[in-house]
Amino acid sequence: LAQLYKEKDPLYGGYRGGPAYYIHAYVEEKQKKKRNKVVISVLFAISGLICWCGISHVISNSVVSSFKNAFSIPPIYTTVVLVAVAAVIVLRKDATVKILDMVVPVMAVCYFAITILIIVMNIGSIPGVFARIFQEAFGFRQVAAGGFGAVLMNGIKRGLFSNESGMGSAPIAAAAAQTRNPVRQALVSSTGTFWDTVVVCLMTGLVLVTSIMKNPSIDMGNITDGGVLTTLAFQQIPGLGPVILVVGIISFAYSTVLGWAYYGERCVEYFSGKKGLIPYRVLYIAVAAIAPVISLNLVWTVADILNALMAIPNLIAVLLLSNVIIKETQKYINDLDARDDTPVEVIDK
Repeated sequence: LAQLYKEKDPLYGGYRGGPAYYIHAYVEEKQKKKRNKVVISVLFAISGLICWCGISHVISNSVVSSFKNAFSIPPIYTTVVLVAVAAVIVLRKDATVKILDMVVPVMAVCYFAITILIIVMNIGSIPGVFARIFQEAFGFRQVAAGGFGAVLMNGIKRGLFSNESGMGSAPIAAAAAQTRNPVRQALVSSTGTFWDTVVVCLMTGLVLVTSIMKNPSIDMGNITDGGVLTTLAFQQIPGLGPVILVVGIISFAYSTVLGWAYYGERCVEYFSGKKGLIPYRVLYIAVAAIAPVISLNLVWTVADILNALMAIPNLIAVLLLSNVIIKETQKYINDLDARDDTPVEVIDK
């Protein structure tokens, strides 16, 4: 949908799009007249703007927590650096994108390698890990006490935060992509759910639980801060482990905050044009300063609420435009079936 209803981007060049734009196009098509603004598009744009500023709280909080746990660096110092980094992100995007193109792939490989190494070190705990996961999720006590519902709800909330499926952020990025076919881009974008949640989060989860089960003397089970748990798990590889973790968190957080800054600007552009960009950037920088001093539980609660506010208008739009999605997908599949890519068999005479 983002590819089908994208439009020229006067600010960055190329194209822009996303839920606000394809909702707008849908309403115009139904009413058969041009509209300056559409209410549900404005609702999504405002929700997205608040959401991405709010979710930045989680990122900032995680970075500060990791530095404090790994290197005993006071939060105030990390906060000052975060504010400076946020300023660079919103003011010098071209420079940051070039750096991220080099750093993020390298750190992704390093992080994945470290998690594999820790899992191999704790390989004997793997059967017990899966047994405990299923026991905690589907045990009689959990079902009787309503725990299954809580586990399911937490899984949905954390999964949504991980891969953003249905929220409407991925279409904003997809609209800017250069592709031969909208359905092809949709298929590429859909793989993000697999890599983010099934691969990266599963590997991190296995590292945490195997570490807890292998080291019962460490009272990790009573720690609710995920950053503390992860730091303790990575300390099984002395010296290198905590460093890889912290650098990985920095690069991932940096790229994530950069992406969300871009998403937020696309939302601001929809309902206020260029004049709203400067106030938005100031707000974005301010969030980086406030986030580290706020309670982590409050941060997660705010992020979950904002995610829902954003997902609701987008999911309504996807349902309303489902006939367009089905039509385009079927057309793409038919085009693939019509191609005869079978190699010509050469008969040796």
